[in-house]
Amino acid sequence: MILYERLADDVEQMIRAGTLQPGDRLPSVRALRSRRAVSQATVLQAYALLEARGVIQSRPRSGYFVAPTHRPATVSSSAPPAPSGPPVSVDVSELVFDLLDATRERRALPFGSAFPSPLLFPLQTLATSLARAARSLDPWATVADLPPGSVALRGEIARRYLLTGADVTADDIVVTNGAMEALNLALQSVARPGAVVAIESPAFYGALQAIERLGLRAVEVRTDPVEGIDPDSLREVLDAHPVAACWFMSSFQNPLGATVPDARRPQIVELLAARGVPLIEDDVYAELYFGARAPRPYKCFDRTGLVMHCGGFAKCLAPGWRVGWIAAGRQRRAVQKLKATSSLATNIPAQEGLADYLRRGSAEGHLRRLRRRLASQQEEMLSAIARHFPAGTRATRADGGYFTWVEMPPTVDALELHRRAAAEGIGLSPGPMFSPSRAWRNCVRLNYGHPWDAELRAGIARLGALATELAERGG
Repeated sequence: MILYERLADDVEQMIRAGTLQPGDRLPSVRALRSRRAVSQATVLQAYALLEARGVIQSRPRSGYFVAPTHRPATVSSSAPPAPSGPPVSVDVSELVFDLLDATRERRALPFGSAFPSPLLFPLQTLATSLARAARSLDPWATVADLPPGSVALRGEIARRYLLTGADVTADDIVVTNGAMEALNLALQSVARPGAVVAIESPAFYGALQAIERLGLRAVEVRTDPVEGIDPDSLREVLDAHPVAACWFMSSFQNPLGATVPDARRPQIVELLAARGVPLIEDDVYAELYFGARAPRPYKCFDRTGLVMHCGGFAKCLAPGWRVGWIAAGRQRRAVQKLKATSSLATNIPAQEGLADYLRRGSAEGHLRRLRRRLASQQEEMLSAIARHFPAGTRATRADGGYFTWVEMPPTVDALELHRRAAAEGIGLSPGPMFSPSRAWRNCVRLNYGHPWDAELRAGIARLGALATELAERGG
């Protein structure tokens, strides 16, 4: 175990044992450094890790304090649709578009947004990298770097794969217009109209829209709010239906926030490989982990080329730049052809600008700061839910990302809550938009990816009051 992790564990054990109580001030960095005979950097890393875990909180000019213990439980939500049910056609696009219209209003409180605050990103530094790359851009790159994309950027992405232990080279990568294009190209390459696609339950609404657009059918797999895909349920689905592909999120799943344990990942990959079923891995939140190290993607355990790993920079580094990628394994050539015949290429200057930024080494510092901010904002959100939402409400505590899945009493209709909240300028994402069968009617997804302030605190309090009114009136 690394020294700072051992120190963090020792401090956390003191908190769990009650030696340090909620609200107590922790030893100063200088005092702990002297007492434990470690460097200042080790103490700061240990405190940063504890802050990311939600165990302590930092207060400007005051130091570090034990976090409040009153937290909503991280528990299983209501039972998902039976995994043995037949595949269904998907018809959610109109519902999703109607609901998203209410979240795009800039003045609306962004609890329903799919994105973290753009104010959390190094946009000025990125602009400098973009300008520098544009000035030195080889004119021939605008032709030579059509699919699969910028050699420089693919090299930087490949180096990040190396850190995870995945066997991916620059030649294996196709750069796309955001991760959403990568995911759509992956699905198109392995599934034909009428085919069956296995999805999580609840599922990312973008996956549902892609399945609907391509004329596919969806079958739901039981998904635990903490540990993600249930391998036994997946096996049942594979036994019962001719699954052409799976579309799963391995880490910080949208909307649940679930993360599949590392020990379970090779089991899922091997189960699919034995049956020749491709796995589309939606890993757009990979960099937003709160612990000491990132979970290993399914791609790390891929020995057959059936895992199609999709990522992007919008959620962790460059919102609005629309640069993503896919490591498509054995489908690489098919994906390149689909890319060439659909959007042809991804913005070359943007690719070169990102490559410049990554090459200069600024990303790691930004990502550490971003993770700390998100972990702190998660704590604020969950504490507010515990204070203001109706009795019996349960919310998930993710190990990363910026979503929590909130299950309210059965009498609360999430669509009605959405309607009432929207009328007061409060956004949220109701559960039915994450289900092909419009399930999860008493659940909502809330976004804590925006800096916490008095306006957001008041918004959550009001949202909780509206939910309480619906609970007490029976919806």
